[in-house]
Amino acid sequence: MRESEDGVTENVTPADARAALDAVDRAKAHVAEEVGLPRWYWWLLAAGWVVIGLIGDVGPQWLVIGATVGFGVVHSAIASRRLSGRRRTDRMQVSADTVGHRIPVVVIGMLFALVAVTIAAAVALHADGARHPGIAAAVFVAAIVGLGGPEILRTLRRWVHA
Repeated sequence: MRESEDGVTENVTPADARAALDAVDRAKAHVAEEVGLPRWYWWLLAAGWVVIGLIGDVGPQWLVIGATVGFGVVHSAIASRRLSGRRRTDRMQVSADTVGHRIPVVVIGMLFALVAVTIAAAVALHADGARHPGIAAAVFVAAIVGLGGPEILRTLRRWVHA
């Protein structure tokens, strides 16, 4: 390979060009794989889950509704900035094209699945005669979220190629 005076590379074989493009694609995929939500996001989500469970079991209906809406607003405010994963750390900021547009869909789908698990666990615990099934179900799901959130998201992203 030789670079001419005007900066154009000459004598590039198709194999060299393909290898260079493949290297760029691998680097882009590696950066996209590193993008995710910070650990504190998952613990904050878990804490909110427990609070909603507590209020749901011991609070009045209006408070449950208000807390759920409030949780949604706070989560949306945080997630709108973090959900794309573009600002995982102060040092790393990548373009939205590199991150991809499926990550928000994957996280929202994961949240719906966690809600379903919470409801199923609460119904099962209630049927078994538990005194506070909502709290127990919320703590169960909060443990899953806090301890395994990043790993679950990483696995789901791999499954859907996000």
